[in-house]
Amino acid sequence: MASRRKEQPVIEGRVMEADVLVVGGGPAAAWAALSAAEAGARVVLADKGYHGTSGATAPSNTGTWCVPPGEGRTASVEQRFKRTAGLADRRWMLRCADRAYENLQKLVEWGYPFPTEEDGSLYIANLRGPDYMRFIRQRVQKAGVTILDHHPVLELLGADNEIAGAAGLVRRTGSSFRVTARAVVLATGGCAFFERILGGTGLTGDGYLFAAEAGAALSGMEFTGKYTLAPHGSSLNKGLPFRWATFYREDGEVLRDSNGEPVTNGIGGGERQVAKALLSGPVFARLDHAEPAMQDWLQRGQPNCFQPYERMGINPFNDLFRVELKYEGTVRGTGGIRIVSSDCATGVPGLYVAGDAASRENVTGGVSGGGAINASWAIASGWWAGHGAAQHARRRQGRHFKQLQALGTTGLNGTAEREVDLSEAAQVVHDEIAPLEKSYWRSGDTLEASRVQLEKLWAGLNAAPSSKGIARLRSREVAAVTATARWTVAAALLRTESRGVHRRKDFPEERAAETSRIIVSGLDQVTAVREQLALDAMQEA
Repeated sequence: MASRRKEQPVIEGRVMEADVLVVGGGPAAAWAALSAAEAGARVVLADKGYHGTSGATAPSNTGTWCVPPGEGRTASVEQRFKRTAGLADRRWMLRCADRAYENLQKLVEWGYPFPTEEDGSLYIANLRGPDYMRFIRQRVQKAGVTILDHHPVLELLGADNEIAGAAGLVRRTGSSFRVTARAVVLATGGCAFFERILGGTGLTGDGYLFAAEAGAALSGMEFTGKYTLAPHGSSLNKGLPFRWATFYREDGEVLRDSNGEPVTNGIGGGERQVAKALLSGPVFARLDHAEPAMQDWLQRGQPNCFQPYERMGINPFNDLFRVELKYEGTVRGTGGIRIVSSDCATGVPGLYVAGDAASRENVTGGVSGGGAINASWAIASGWWAGHGAAQHARRRQGRHFKQLQALGTTGLNGTAEREVDLSEAAQVVHDEIAPLEKSYWRSGDTLEASRVQLEKLWAGLNAAPSSKGIARLRSREVAAVTATARWTVAAALLRTESRGVHRRKDFPEERAAETSRIIVSGLDQVTAVREQLALDAMQEA
């Protein structure tokens, strides 16, 4: 368990008991709940929003990494591994492909309405977010899982040096609740750093903070430099249509690369050119490489991608429109809570992790998993974590926790009189982590300047008086995003090279000597070490 913590009573309110508590509401949470229930556990799922509509998947149309069994699976893993900047693990990639495919087949058996191919076969590689999440909520309910909608968890509970449940609040009333459980799965999603993206409002890195307060570490936090093109001023972060775009400067002149060629394909080689141009002024686009048949396919397959254009009265295939790069943090980045076993345990007894809350380095390395591999990772890791939690709970059957301890710290137990303006604090964090010049291209100077600002903010949040009622949620969200930004900066400072979506202007080359993961931990004192050093320290302990 983490060292900085005051002895504090568990706030009383509604009390429930479970074998396994799943915290979160996206696909990873759903699959964890289903897996734990199938293993015979009594399961409670607590969602900050409404399970089935909250999170990044619900408003999306996402593909999966869907690879049927056979020799082609190994080839697919090898092909993807080459794009992971050397930090993925082929064994994990293979078992992820295995598990995801098996669970997609479960969806078929359960009657999920997959689209059909021309030959009548089911196309199981695609999941329409609204349909998928509505369907999987129904399966979770049918499995006997107790769903607590609009019940954000604020902190974990501990007892006898292991996790014993969690406590939170009821959004409708602001009152408290707690669930005692023999195991907890954190499936709280990634951190969008208060960027305005689809489904990102509640993605504030809560699970990272909970895990760190319990003593867990994080990994891959430097790989957060993932941005996606979007119509300027929108919350849309679905960049696929920009594959067929040409880009222009404000005066209508075609944007050109260093060879004088027009910049195209904003989700491929053209992205860096667009990012560079955005530093000096507005950039515009037109999807003029999409033939009529492709235009029809895009609009039918990605309908939500075209709603902003319709609202603005723009035909993106014919008209120029202004674009921006939306920061996606760990939502489509890589970093998260470090996994220490095949069942997604965190190293803290009774605590498991799944989906975007977990580091995805095992399957994506130092690059973004985009939608496809992230979707399959949510399915697979959710299943593993739920099963692991259920097994842990079974081993603890008959054991009663003598005294529960609330593990929450910053945002819950400050004693100073001076309050912190949480809106201002949120803006400070966003301004230190989201701008192109700070996270698309990093440097030691900008990272160090951000570190100083974030440490100052963290100290203020630590000392701020405790919030009451529903205000506790915002206080914890700001604390979680600030902590996540601090871990990101610490990891980015230590990685003195450019690798994957971590780009350093002062170290532009990839260095073979740095082909290792970076582990970060700590609350008031953040520590970043290379993985081998972390493993050596664990063995010595």
